[in-house]
Amino acid sequence: MVYWAFMLLMVILIPAIMTISGKVLSEGGTIRNQMFGYRTSMSMKNDDTWEFANEMLGHMWIRMGPALLPVSVIPMLFVMGKGEDAIGIMTAVIVIIQCIPLVSTVVIIEKALHKNFDRNGRRKI
Repeated sequence: MVYWAFMLLMVILIPAIMTISGKVLSEGGTIRNQMFGYRTSMSMKNDDTWEFANEMLGHMWIRMGPALLPVSVIPMLFVMGKGEDAIGIMTAVIVIIQCIPLVSTVVIIEKALHKNFDRNGRRKI
């Protein structure tokens, strides 16, 4: 049961981090840096691209984080009391599923950046 509880905590981490980070990013609470935020070559062109990308990521994660919570917790209920192998496999499947929205945000934000900014980071008219 301790292993199950630990793994439950692990699958809750990604939705929790997405929700908390989303709140911080959507409020424009970060300055351009190398430590925290949405960092790609396009998003770091200037303060305008940085703010655009991070606020967009924040708004997306605020919605995705809470939506991932039941998708993460409910399947874990089916392996409560089962062996470590079953719990480990379920955890791995959940984490893989959680990675889909994480990766999709990169694709969506990069498309939006290229739609709204030229390659030098100037807003398109």
